[in-house]
Amino acid sequence: PRYRPDWASLDARPLPPWFDQAKVGVFVHWGVFSVPAWGSEWFWWHWQGEHRADYERFVQRRYPPGTTYADFAPRFTARDFQPREWAQLFQRAGARYVVLTTKHHEGFTNWGSPVSWNWNSLDTGPHRDLVGELGQALRESNIRYGLYHSLLEWFNPLYLADKESGFKTQNFVLKKTMPELYDLVLKYKPDLIWSDGDWEAPESYWNSTSFLAWLYNDSPVKDTVVVNDRWCNNCSCRHGGYYNCADKYKPGTLPAHKWEMCSSIDKLSWGYRSNMNIAELMDEASIIEELVQTVSFGGNYLLNVGPTKEGVIVPIFQERLLALGRWLDTNGEAIYESKPWRVQMENSTDTVWYTSKGPVVYAIFLIWPLDNILELSSPSPSPATQVTMLGFAGTLKWQKSPGKGLLVTLPYMLPSPLPPQSGWAVKLEGVK
Repeated sequence: PRYRPDWASLDARPLPPWFDQAKVGVFVHWGVFSVPAWGSEWFWWHWQGEHRADYERFVQRRYPPGTTYADFAPRFTARDFQPREWAQLFQRAGARYVVLTTKHHEGFTNWGSPVSWNWNSLDTGPHRDLVGELGQALRESNIRYGLYHSLLEWFNPLYLADKESGFKTQNFVLKKTMPELYDLVLKYKPDLIWSDGDWEAPESYWNSTSFLAWLYNDSPVKDTVVVNDRWCNNCSCRHGGYYNCADKYKPGTLPAHKWEMCSSIDKLSWGYRSNMNIAELMDEASIIEELVQTVSFGGNYLLNVGPTKEGVIVPIFQERLLALGRWLDTNGEAIYESKPWRVQMENSTDTVWYTSKGPVVYAIFLIWPLDNILELSSPSPSPATQVTMLGFAGTLKWQKSPGKGLLVTLPYMLPSPLPPQSGWAVKLEGVK
């Protein structure tokens, strides 16, 4: 069936199955904002949109008088960018898809956009097609490729004029936003389009429904492409493909619609900050906890890193990604291709979470019980019940719990002054 350019028709499109199966992705925020590398990726807006004193002081202290944001672009060199090394890192992190910022709200494009004259990575800065190079490396590693794209540009004169008209004119959309979206799809054939920058204007301004109808009906990726929900000022959590709802969204109960939680290793920013410190970063245990909660509630987990202006993913970010990957090497069976179970978490505690695959149930526990006995009250055991632990050979002893559920005797852990904490999964067969 052909899709019509209206939400009733577009929202009825089934989500290509690869996305729900993938579960884990890496988000990459990279652009001219990686040059000042301070505050956040909203640097230009805080500095010259809001005239925040701390941003003005930062520029005065670090750059010559009269510096403009455009002056940062030549310093965005990507000189150390090795796309194959990135792809290898993301693969080792257990990511099944990667989403790169092709253009943030600053309007600078990480490819040679034909409608972003001199404000793109081919004409200025790296003099490289960053979108294309990463795409090629990810495809070689068999990782799906997603493109983040901002609909709006804070300081684009065409956008500001349309905004002034109350969005009655559409010069910016017709001359900039839409040509770029079509160009990205035709040139790079993405598996996913992560739209953003939608919040100021309605869909009638953005032409998003016409674009999505073309994407689903006639584009080269019509059968495989997945999109999110940021296509107009009241689309979020209502229209589009899967739902993001809000940054770092945590639903608290099982949503009826496929969704994704995007989170960032640096808790204060999505773009790289040269002055971040360790207390501002997520540790391994909190990353795994977020992943487990998200997947139990049927979501995908998209974890963000911000590379430096040279194109380096700093070692602390690599360390966190590799820790996630090691955890997934052992416990990925409970995550990838899983479905939410009838219960998402143990009712008395938020430290035990469930996923399932067909008749098999996985209980993922985040804190190791002191007495080595894992109490699970939700599954009903049967005489045929068998319990194993991912990453551990052999079966585990269990008994019916006096109340309901079962008590599982865990393998003996070596004594340690610190309680081990990062999540383990037991596999339950023959339970209801």
